[in-house]
Amino acid sequence: MEFYWPASQGEWMAWLSAAITVAFGIILFFAPRIALKVLRLQTVPAHPEALSAVRGPLAGFYLGLGLSALIFSQPFLWIALGVSWGITLFGRLISMMSDRGNTIYNWVMVIIELALAAGPLLFAFGFIA
Repeated sequence: MEFYWPASQGEWMAWLSAAITVAFGIILFFAPRIALKVLRLQTVPAHPEALSAVRGPLAGFYLGLGLSALIFSQPFLWIALGVSWGITLFGRLISMMSDRGNTIYNWVMVIIELALAAGPLLFAFGFIA
């Protein structure tokens, strides 16, 4: 098995989405307190297990899916990556509408999540070669 290097613009878009996903996962795994600060969240001293929730389910998802997409470079993995970011975006939009989360931070995150979802989906479905 060898590392696949992208050869077209569409592949680069999908590959960058996966690479950014892995970068997020690395930050969540190795620096959960910094990640929580960036996400505008905080733990309380009574619940130290909150950091393991960041390192486990959150970092694990980002690292697992992102690395799988980078290593295997298969259409279904690009679709899974794009759909995952798309559902993340959908959840943020629902929260913005129902939880009064209409903030600049959330709108910036909407743009980032839209880009991270669009790259792999456009490539996987053949809209960008």
